[in-house]
Amino acid sequence: MLVCPNCHGKDIGKIGINQYYCWNCFIELSVADGKICVHQIEEDGTLSSLDDLFTEEERRYRA
Repeated sequence: MLVCPNCHGKDIGKIGINQYYCWNCFIELSVADGKICVHQIEEDGTLSSLDDLFTEEERRYRA
């Protein structure tokens, strides 16, 4: 089960292949190579990476 590295919530919705959305803190998550990539959705719809705010351990995907 995917857990949000930001809020540690489990209210995660799937929005695409390996793409998810956290309904608690409103960030987009994607999984690639066993790592969770965290993105903030900007007002214009673009994504800004938040990966640098988390350690490698926090971003590890545990299936």
